[in-house]
Amino acid sequence: DELSLQRANDFHIVLEDISITHLTFGKDFATAIEKKQVAQQEAERQRFVVAKAEQERKANVIKAEGEAEAAKLISKALRQGPALVDLRRLEAARDITATLSNAKNIIFIPSGSQGGGGSNILLNMRD
Repeated sequence: DELSLQRANDFHIVLEDISITHLTFGKDFATAIEKKQVAQQEAERQRFVVAKAEQERKANVIKAEGEAEAAKLISKALRQGPALVDLRRLEAARDITATLSNAKNIIFIPSGSQGGGGSNILLNMRD
């Protein structure tokens, strides 16, 4: 500002206010600003990657702890008797029958015996 005022005074011009309407920076300065912005964005991306990895690590620890607890409970239940195994068999049978009942080309023909000693027939009917 002082330089502008002095030069204007040399020509007997009195300046009260100066408004800069067009300002350009050199190529080197603009390149430096752009590189700084790119570096900041990259640093932010790296912080995000680290935070995401930390969250995944915590999730894996929680999952492993849950699986270990489940294994302990299953082991305890198996020592107490065959009830858990029987329950798992029933669940598996339920899932299998649900799958087969939705299949259009599977037909189940029961043996007709009440004691369950007969042979049941499962047919795979193809078109």
